[in-house]
Amino acid sequence: EVQLVESGGGLVQVGGSLRLSCEASGFSFSDAWMTWVRQAPGKGLEWVSTISSPNSITYYADFAKGRFTISRDNAKNTLYLQLNSLAIEDTAMYSCAKTTPATPRSIPTTRGQGTQVTVSS
Repeated sequence: EVQLVESGGGLVQVGGSLRLSCEASGFSFSDAWMTWVRQAPGKGLEWVSTISSPNSITYYADFAKGRFTISRDNAKNTLYLQLNSLAIEDTAMYSCAKTTPATPRSIPTTRGQGTQVTVSS
C-alpha cells in the first residue's frame, strides 16, 4: 500500500522559509518520479514541482522557479520541498505524490493528506 506522509508546514511571515518533507512507503521510492502539488483555499489543485528518477532532474511551475527547491533522499525514502521568499499567495495545503515520466506536470489522483502552509503579512 502506498503511503505518503507530509510534514513541515506551519505559519510563517511574508518572506520567510519552510522545508516540507514527504515520507514515502509501500513502493520503490528510489525508482519513482515524485511531485508536489498544492491547493489554496477556495481554489483548485495546482502542480508545483517534480523530481525525476534516477537522475533527479527537476521541473518547476513558473511561480516556483527561483523560490522553491525540490529534492530527495532515497536512503530515507523522503521527498523535500524547500520554500523560500514565501508570499501570501503561497498559502495552501501542500501534498506529495508519485507521478510518471510521461506527464511530469500532471496532478496525480493519489496523494498524501498534505501539510498546511500559511503565510501571513
